[in-house]
Amino acid sequence: MDILDNIVETVHSLDERSRATGYIRAAQTYEVAFILYLMRKILVITNDLSKCLHKKEQDIANAMLLVDIAKRRLQELREDNKWDLFVSEVSTFCIKHNTMVPAFDELYVNSGRSRRKPADYTVFHHHRVEVFCKIIDWKLQELNDCFDEVTTELLHGVACLNPVDSFSSFDIQKIMRMAELYPDDFDELNMCTLKNQVANYIIDVRDIDKRFSNLNGLCDLSKQLVQTKKHSCYPLVFRLVKFALLLPVATASVERAFSAMKFIKNELRSRMNDEFLSGCMVPFVEKDLFNNVSTGDIIVFSSNETSSSGIVIIFC
Repeated sequence: MDILDNIVETVHSLDERSRATGYIRAAQTYEVAFILYLMRKILVITNDLSKCLHKKEQDIANAMLLVDIAKRRLQELREDNKWDLFVSEVSTFCIKHNTMVPAFDELYVNSGRSRRKPADYTVFHHHRVEVFCKIIDWKLQELNDCFDEVTTELLHGVACLNPVDSFSSFDIQKIMRMAELYPDDFDELNMCTLKNQVANYIIDVRDIDKRFSNLNGLCDLSKQLVQTKKHSCYPLVFRLVKFALLLPVATASVERAFSAMKFIKNELRSRMNDEFLSGCMVPFVEKDLFNNVSTGDIIVFSSNETSSSGIVIIFC
């Protein structure tokens, strides 16, 4: 607000002054304060989950607990007592800063429409249903999409393989459920063999072989399995450990690819075919390949080795 006030007082352009004045009027409304308070409330609820997911060494078991906690707290926000407390906080803030608090039983008037044409619902309905509940539903839907049933079972299985605290998270049923998500690698016969291997494996590494007692993660576990040659004794368990190690890398690669697609295939290049898009995404995603490229070099990427289609030529 201080910056906008300064613009209004010092700027010489009439257009910029009118825009700044409009922003000041828009910012000093109950609805803006309402949305900002709701944004802060949701960010506070999901903050611990976000920080946990951004850690280099992720504690998947605790991360999944934080997902459930965030969902539960978001659901609790919809309760009447939480809503009343939230409205009271926003109203107190608005009164302190001389912002008008609307009457919730009046018809809602959109700021972009004439007051002679109010909506057919009240201010209460707008803020409670159209804003408050809808934003909470969006956030819950986002969490459900990111952590659906299959993803949750997969992550629980990865957490059960973690050797931290002497394999305290081990759960044979969750590990078997994780293996079922890879039907091409674990057929019916392999599933029977895997269950027996897992039972022998956990007794070996947790109770007998003390070399596995102070491991810090799946990376240390995989190295120790190879060094002790137990990867050949328990090949199916070792295969699951490798899948668990590859999962974060594969997920990150997919996210990078989709992010790159938004930049490359935009509104101006919406008719780009798949082969040309693939060729353009390679240099965009693999930027590290260009660290040792000198000026004047020519790099050719091809998405099809047998033809010239999909070739991208880059002049550096």
